[in-house]
Amino acid sequence: MQDFSTKIEVRWGDLDPNFHVLHSKYFDFGAYCRMYFFTKNGISVPLMKEHHIGPIIFREECLFKREIQFGDEVRITLKMDKLSIDHRKWTIVHEIWVNDNMLAAQITCDGAWMDTKLRKVVSPPEAFKKGLDIIPKTDSFNQ
Repeated sequence: MQDFSTKIEVRWGDLDPNFHVLHSKYFDFGAYCRMYFFTKNGISVPLMKEHHIGPIIFREECLFKREIQFGDEVRITLKMDKLSIDHRKWTIVHEIWVNDNMLAAQITCDGAWMDTKLRKVVSPPEAFKKGLDIIPKTDSFNQ
């Protein structure tokens, strides 16, 4: 897959008292992009429930570069930076672009797949692996 991105609309409720997007919303934008990608590429919520496996986050950090305001067009990208050979653990990087020309933020997210019954990190089923393998890669991708 060449690139993946999704667009979102900034809602009034996304703003803080300074009239720009609240810092925690950037993380919500990244999570939305990840789940949108997973769902569109065979890792659906019903499949997660069927296998009792869901994504968990170990670390998530954001480098804020530009503010986002009400009315801005926002596009979120998704790229895989690290993926364990067994697909249990991963690092995904999101870039949040404003009005298609300004990088507003970069989110780095370390996560894994958790068995919701055993409450431990596990290697996901093949259908998940196929979806993870087609995520676009960063220039520094490391497996």
